[in-house]
Amino acid sequence: MKTFDHSPYVPFDPDVAFYQGILRPFLIPFEYTGWRDEQMSWKQTAYLHGNLNPSPTLILRGPDALRFFTDTCVNTMATFPIGTGKHGIMCDDLGRVVSHGVLLRTGEEEFVSYWMSPYMDYALSRGDYEVEAENVTGSVFLFQVAGPKSYEILSRATGADLADLKFMHHRMETIAGHPVRVLRMGMGGSLSYEIHGRIEDAPAVYDAIHEAGVPLGIRRLGMYTYLMNHTENGFPQSYYHFNYPWGEDPELVAFLDELAAKSKTGNAERSNAAQLRGSMGPDITKRYRTPVELGWAKTINFDHEFRGKAALEEEVANPRRLMRTLVWNPEDILDVHRSQFEPGEPYAPMDTPHHHSRGYGGAIMYADMVLDGEREIGISSGRCYSVYSREMLSLASVDAAYATEGTEVEVLWGDPGTRQKRIRATVSRFPYLDLARNRDIDVRQLARQ
Repeated sequence: MKTFDHSPYVPFDPDVAFYQGILRPFLIPFEYTGWRDEQMSWKQTAYLHGNLNPSPTLILRGPDALRFFTDTCVNTMATFPIGTGKHGIMCDDLGRVVSHGVLLRTGEEEFVSYWMSPYMDYALSRGDYEVEAENVTGSVFLFQVAGPKSYEILSRATGADLADLKFMHHRMETIAGHPVRVLRMGMGGSLSYEIHGRIEDAPAVYDAIHEAGVPLGIRRLGMYTYLMNHTENGFPQSYYHFNYPWGEDPELVAFLDELAAKSKTGNAERSNAAQLRGSMGPDITKRYRTPVELGWAKTINFDHEFRGKAALEEEVANPRRLMRTLVWNPEDILDVHRSQFEPGEPYAPMDTPHHHSRGYGGAIMYADMVLDGEREIGISSGRCYSVYSREMLSLASVDAAYATEGTEVEVLWGDPGTRQKRIRATVSRFPYLDLARNRDIDVRQLARQ
């Protein structure tokens, strides 16, 4: 009999009975107070999320570390002061995203990356760089605190005034007597932060943040709710909204196979080890995206040479597809539900609030065609129900001619070979959440209130 331990990152709560194992040797909370309540947290109060652990974390040190990022990322490294961070994006020769995550500069020759491994390890192995790489995955933690009350909660937890911490800036503070790095960023759309530290300090730091937030209505975020904010807040996420084209590079496949054989998480290193569901069908190449298609064109800077530069220069000048939010027609959704209670083959069920990436006995990647009549004009993924707006939403890369807000399109619902439903949808703003964005919030104004 296989047994599972509880997560060493998030304190065990005997009142929480819903857990899940996701390619990890331990269980994590799936829900705390229910997905509806948890989903509202980043609009009304704040959430505390610790279920991304262990996050792939790589420290790079050496005189060529900055040159490595310049050679491999679409971002400019001309300005990268110590104490700041970037959304790092790496592409292949066709300009398709092969890795993305967070890069922090912590010293003159020291950088920390999150969620850019294992591809970053592969890229580093193929170059000639005077760089020392230290993989600290599993020995560090990453917590997320997001929502309008997050500044006040973390000020209470740290005992420090964080009002001067700008977006994508970080610094060391102390929580519960333990050193932590506070980074102002997050995927919640609204004001948000990340807290980084040592794994041995994780339970005490988590408890201290939660205790500081209870009077302010903080919610603990389960894994079920977490990915919904990526759709609602307009931040496409790998393994959920799009796939990496790793399988097209035989040397990378061999590298990942060797890495997986040594890893306790097995095929967690393989992005393509998933069932491909939805009307987009089994052709995984249709599910790859470029930074332009994902809404990240502003991150690309052509002031340096990098892999995929030529392809992206052409695409930025004449974009084929752009990222938008789709708002699904409620009558068509009700028709999907109605079919479950009628004779004959029903439509694919839509009885969950979103397409969670685990189900039917394994990992799943959902993607649906966006149509104009019989013409395929885009790809939709990350379907989720927003309690806040009372709408079904998804993120879609649509042909530029259809990217104007208010354009009517259709999403083809259901796997090929099954009964499929055309669901009317309206092209809308991206990001969709109508709250002040993290980068635009002047926290000093909050401090004066």
